Amino acid sequence: MAYWYNVDTQQVEQDGETDPKGNLMGPYNSEAEARAALETSKQKNDAWDDEDREWNEGGRA
Repeated sequence: MAYWYNVDTQQVEQDGETDPKGNLMGPYNSEAEARAALETSKQKNDAWDDEDREWNEGGRA
């Protein structure tokens, strides 16, 4: 079963119970992963920003 994080309601939803109009993040393998969706997204975005910055500076960290 997949889990989703609904950004609008800030609730975890399961397959078959998702709000069709909701802004969903996922799917995730567990409820815990879905609950951590925003933090996981922030960590990934920060890492990508660091990679972009390094790329734009010509590989200099």
